[in-house]
Amino acid sequence: MKLWGGRFTKPTNQLVEEYTSSIQFDQRLVEEDIRGSLAHVRMLGKCGILRSEEVDTITNGLQRIQERVLAGEVEFSIAHEDIHMNIEKLLIEEVGTVGGKLHTGRSRNDQVALDMHLFVRRCTVDVIQGLTTLRQTLIAKAEDHIDTILPGYTHLQRAQPVRLGHHLLAYVDMFGRDVERLQDSYKRVNTLPLGAGAIAGSTFPIQREHVANELGFSRLYENSMDAVSDRDYLVEFLSCASMIMIHLSRLSEELILWSSEEFGYIELDDAFCTGSSMMPQKKNPDVPELIRGKVGRVIGHGVSLLTTLKALPLTYNKDMQEDKEGIFDTVDTLMGALALTAPMIEGMKVNKEKMRENAEGGFTNATDLAEYLVTKGVPFREAHAVVGKLVLHCIERKKSLLELSLQEYQSAHPLIEKDIFTRLSLEVVTDAREAGCGTARVRVVEAIQKKEKEISNERHWIKHAQT
Repeated sequence: MKLWGGRFTKPTNQLVEEYTSSIQFDQRLVEEDIRGSLAHVRMLGKCGILRSEEVDTITNGLQRIQERVLAGEVEFSIAHEDIHMNIEKLLIEEVGTVGGKLHTGRSRNDQVALDMHLFVRRCTVDVIQGLTTLRQTLIAKAEDHIDTILPGYTHLQRAQPVRLGHHLLAYVDMFGRDVERLQDSYKRVNTLPLGAGAIAGSTFPIQREHVANELGFSRLYENSMDAVSDRDYLVEFLSCASMIMIHLSRLSEELILWSSEEFGYIELDDAFCTGSSMMPQKKNPDVPELIRGKVGRVIGHGVSLLTTLKALPLTYNKDMQEDKEGIFDTVDTLMGALALTAPMIEGMKVNKEKMRENAEGGFTNATDLAEYLVTKGVPFREAHAVVGKLVLHCIERKKSLLELSLQEYQSAHPLIEKDIFTRLSLEVVTDAREAGCGTARVRVVEAIQKKEKEISNERHWIKHAQT
């Protein structure tokens, strides 16, 4: 007999049970479900809806069930559909008919909403913690390579020289925005839906504030219909996760390119690479390749949920059961990628010499030569044309700009003087970009100090959220 089966005259078709059951995946919410039920039953006792001895019996029963679940002694059944009904059925078996009073004043609609809020709230903190660890790792690597110079690229062509520390700090900023987005969405995740009932609220004199305080929620839903049908916070989480995965993918792409023989900028630790079953010389960057490949599934989960929600009337509909698998898979995919990327960055070896060689050989200081002429009063467009011809001259003679003679320079423009050889050195070129957010050494050092303060603030936020 189903716990909701009083109105029915036939048992549920077996195919229907198998198709509609969610216990195969939502059993993952068991701790959230029991935690929410404990807070709910204590509130019922506080409000005088249940007697104190009933509260104690149900509380003790739920705690024993949790212990059995954690010990692997419980087998959930699709006959009881989902984690909520499975726990209630186990409770009734554990403590008797008084267990049926647990559901007083609530519905599965607000119960499942509560479980998902609790789950995503916890996962949001976990993801922020993972991002903070990755940011700290990137900052440490940037500090190690303040004076390592490589070509910066536009259109995947060598553009201007930059410090590797500056390059890595770009990802620190990307992941910092991800932290900000999650912290902002956390406000909406941290909203209590329990007390909304199935759709219209409860006739019992419940105290939602008591449950909110016990579970650490900072806000309550103001409308019962919105409370049971809102999935915006899940869409936000999936959106944030998609953006994080895109950032991880961009970083992974550079690790893949840089570790190739054609670039030779880095070598990934053997622990994060695999070999070929046929070619014994191969060392494949499988970890960053998989991270890059898994972006699609996370983005897909976001699109899937948006598509599910797009035409749903208020309030709860069974379609909403489809919100969970995508969330669970996203959390696993994202946390796995974060957990692997930090030690992969920490363990990678940097080929400083190859980076510098490419920065010196790719005319990355050509813009500085043009700007040198501008400081002599030459209009920029004229200076641009002069330097362009000089670059062509170098290409034809297989020289770099620093390998030209003063005579060659002055034949291109008479205002070029001997100091040009100092002005075009990589250290001078990078340090000349001192204004604003440039790659000058002093700016990189300042940025590292600033980011370390951000990390400290993030860790404080995490500690507060966990308590």
